[in-house]
Amino acid sequence: MIRSVESEPHVSAPVLAAYSYCESVTGQQARNFAYGIRLLPTSKRRAMSVLYAFSRRVDDIGDGTLAPEVKAARLEDTRALLTRVREGEVDEDDTDPVAVALSHAGTHFPIPLGGLDELIDGVVMDVRGETYETWDDLKVYCRCVAGAIGRLSLGVFGTERGARGSERASEYADTLGLALQLTNILRDVREDAEDGRTYLPADDLAKFGCSAGFSGPNPPEGSDFAGLVHFEVRRARALFAEGYRLLPMLDRRSGACVAAMAGIYRRLLDRIEREPEAVLRGRVSLPGREKAYVAVRGLSGLDARHVSRRTVRRRA
Repeated sequence: MIRSVESEPHVSAPVLAAYSYCESVTGQQARNFAYGIRLLPTSKRRAMSVLYAFSRRVDDIGDGTLAPEVKAARLEDTRALLTRVREGEVDEDDTDPVAVALSHAGTHFPIPLGGLDELIDGVVMDVRGETYETWDDLKVYCRCVAGAIGRLSLGVFGTERGARGSERASEYADTLGLALQLTNILRDVREDAEDGRTYLPADDLAKFGCSAGFSGPNPPEGSDFAGLVHFEVRRARALFAEGYRLLPMLDRRSGACVAAMAGIYRRLLDRIEREPEAVLRGRVSLPGREKAYVAVRGLSGLDARHVSRRTVRRRA
């Protein structure tokens, strides 16, 4: 069982300012993520904002226009900062607000900070321009950049005392991260291609005649692009189904947060499945009212209860 800290002592002004900075970054840049963490109590919301702000910094290095060797050096600088945080060497008056907030969050929640090292490893793969032959290869990358975030988040959420199967909570959090990342990859297939990146496994692309890539608003001539998308959607749905088994292990508000974030991505997946070629014409997204509906549904506990009933039926 993973326990989180439900209350915290007085937070100093410098730490509050650092948290405020991280929440501002999250609110401005993480639309889907921000919808979910609104449902959390203050201390958990702050901690999740810190994880996002640090992750955003790492991603921005990887996605920027600097030369690969400069990106690699900056990623190693970020890893060195993480080591300072882990070793308790960041003071409240440090000039880096993300480091200050992460240091505080790391002492108040059992966050496995090594997951942020994994995130850096994943972005290093991007900088190197790595491609993936098989789904097993791609899973390694997805576990670094998304599965690790699931496990880090679980350190903030904790699990409920006596929750059945909680020894597998970290595994389910990791799998849910993979589901979200595969959805991201499908949504961003054109944008990534324009940046010279290909994430979908080469053997899947070959199977559906898409090895030529996605450089324009239309699929490669003679390809079965819809077949490729539907194949990957089925894979993502299976990951969601497995990862959703985490929900009944969480307290109500943490479960609502996870259900909201995952629910938004599942609805994105539905849209992609209905109109596969839309991802080649632009970014597929949900309107704000639909995200709000998903958040309310998560807060109601409907998804967690549904998963609980389905799990009981399996065991019966």
